Amino acid sequence: MRDCEFDFIRTLVYEHSRISLGPDKRDLVAARLGKRLRATLAPTIDDYCQLLRDPAAVDELAHLIDAISTNHTFFFREHAHFDFVRSTIIPEMLSRQRAERWPRFNAWSAACSSGEEPYSLAITLQDSLSAAGLWPWHIECTDISHRILKAARLGVYRNEIIAKLPPAMIKAHFQRGIGPQEGNYRVRASLQAGLSFHQQNLLQGEPPFREPFHVIFCRNVMIYFDRPTQEELVNKLARRLVPGGYLLVGHSESLTGIKHPLQMVRPAIYRRAPVS
Repeated sequence: MRDCEFDFIRTLVYEHSRISLGPDKRDLVAARLGKRLRATLAPTIDDYCQLLRDPAAVDELAHLIDAISTNHTFFFREHAHFDFVRSTIIPEMLSRQRAERWPRFNAWSAACSSGEEPYSLAITLQDSLSAAGLWPWHIECTDISHRILKAARLGVYRNEIIAKLPPAMIKAHFQRGIGPQEGNYRVRASLQAGLSFHQQNLLQGEPPFREPFHVIFCRNVMIYFDRPTQEELVNKLARRLVPGGYLLVGHSESLTGIKHPLQMVRPAIYRRAPVS
C-alpha cells in the first residue's frame, strides 16, 4: 500500500467514523482492504480508492468501516462490571425508583458488537430484577457496523463461545440447536424481548431514543479515538445519564486528561453527580 493510499483511507475512515488509524495500523488496514478488493472486484488498492471517491459509493463506505472496525468480545468480558451492576447499581436505583417514578431500568450498550455484552447485561438484569418481579428493564444496543449488528440481533452463538458460562445460566437463557443448528445456541426470546438494536455512529447525530439511562456501557471503543473525539463522546454520553447514573468504560481506557462532568467511582467506572 502506497503512502498516499493509506493516507486517503485513514482520512476517510476518520471523517466518517472518527476511528483514528495511526501508522502502526498500516498492516491491519492493508489486510482488511484485501477483503473489500475481492468483494468489489477492484484490481488494486488505487482502483478501490477511486471507487470510494465516487459519491454513489455510500454503501461501500459502510462496508469499509465494517471491515476496519475491530469486534473482539465475549460473554461477561471484564466480569467486575457486571458484578458492580448487580451489587451496587441495581440496589441503588431500586431504592430511588419510587421517588423518581422511573417506569423501568434503562441501559445502553453503546458499542454492542456481536451482542455478547448486552446479552450479558440482560442476563444480569433478568436474574436480578425480572426473576424477583421487582422492576421492568430495557437495553438499547447500538453499533456502527451493519454486519456485526445483524449478528447481535440474531443472537445465535457457537457452543465454544458460550461453553465457559455456568450450565444453569446456559439452560435458563439459551436454546440448544438441533438438526442443522446442532452446535449452536440461541438467546431465548424472553431475554431478547428486552433489547432493541440500532445502527448508530456515536459521533454523528443523536440515537433514535430519548430516555435517560441508569447505566451506559461504552467499553473498549475510545482506544480507537483521539483525545478530542474521546472528550466529545464522553460528554455526549454523560448527558444521557440520569443524575447518579453510571458510565462504564473498558479497563484499558481512562478519562484522565479529558474534561467531563463525571466522578470516578473506581477505575473504568464513572458516575454523573446525583441531585443534592
